[in-house]
Amino acid sequence: MDKKLSSVAKTFTPSTIQELSHLAQSCQDTINLAEGFPDFPAPSHIKDAAVSAINSDFNQYRHVQGLCDHLARIMKEMHGLDVDPATDVAVCCGQTEAFAAAVFAVIDPGDEIVLFDPSYETYEGCIRMAGGIPVYVELDPPHWTLDLSKFFESFSHKTKAVVLNSPQNPTGKVFSEDELEAIARACCSRDCLAITDEVYEHITYDNIQHISLATLPGMQERTIITSSLSKTFSVTGWRIGWAIAPAFIASAIRNIHVKVTDSAPAPFQEAALVALRGPKEYFESLRREYESKRDYIVKLLGGIGFQIPFKPQGSFFLFAKIPENSLLSDVEYVKELIEQAGVVAVPGCGFFHSDLSSEKSNNCRRRYIRFAFCKSSATLAAAAKKLMSR
Repeated sequence: MDKKLSSVAKTFTPSTIQELSHLAQSCQDTINLAEGFPDFPAPSHIKDAAVSAINSDFNQYRHVQGLCDHLARIMKEMHGLDVDPATDVAVCCGQTEAFAAAVFAVIDPGDEIVLFDPSYETYEGCIRMAGGIPVYVELDPPHWTLDLSKFFESFSHKTKAVVLNSPQNPTGKVFSEDELEAIARACCSRDCLAITDEVYEHITYDNIQHISLATLPGMQERTIITSSLSKTFSVTGWRIGWAIAPAFIASAIRNIHVKVTDSAPAPFQEAALVALRGPKEYFESLRREYESKRDYIVKLLGGIGFQIPFKPQGSFFLFAKIPENSLLSDVEYVKELIEQAGVVAVPGCGFFHSDLSSEKSNNCRRRYIRFAFCKSSATLAAAAKKLMSR
């Protein structure tokens, strides 16, 4: 019966994360440091806003223009960008749908899209569904720096867009201003688009500020910004995201969104507006709390032998190297963590995509494990106890 499946569907298989999640479920009292969602409550005032919206019967298909208006205001305040809320904003079911709709809006079969490796696996899936061809540029460990010569060489006459996630999953890298300028220069000189994933825009550390690629000269007219409410307000299940783009692209994204899902969840759009209108102090508090959690997990894992050559500059992930004295691969090590310590993490191999001929490079990518530290202090302390007694 698999002959009935499309060729695209046949390329999608359960991820390593899913398989290890099943293993974790078979073990008692496991602690999940694998998946990137908080285990602590969302802010009470936005939960109240969602309940109020439901009780006010905002439960049907709905477009909340006020949300678009406020997103445009934020773009002006944060980045100095002039965005028309009536034409340049598309509200979607999370950043994932916003990204997929953006890809479907601009990518034709055979188009090449430049991505940075390692990277979040969803990007490639969307590109392949659109018939595009992912072209990976390997970031150089241990600090995940961008080799500009490799980047410029990745372009061809078929290149349509560059995908940029900063702050980045899984490494926690924030692309430097010099790197952003090089990416912008390449996009402008090659007349390419950029699709950005900026969901961790408010989660940066050590006084590093997030810079949107769209703010660089010549880039607003060729950049599709995607982001969401999920990470900033700890509501990954609400599925409220958006794309901000030139009007003709935003219109195409909205059209695709309507054909696929019609509208984002109505009561959560209303609650999103309440969230985004909240005090600016919330974002600074969020940053401080996550920076404290980052420092905690860095100290914890470093203390039990993990190598931490790069301290995350943003996001809520730590991409750590397996202890030097271990001969296990990343997958083997994670299985051992689950079985012996009851702590779940993600093997790094799932984030690497480019084909490498170098055995040294292939071995290197099998030495990383991603830990999510978007967890309560109690969860992190319990994980520490399990890991240290292993």
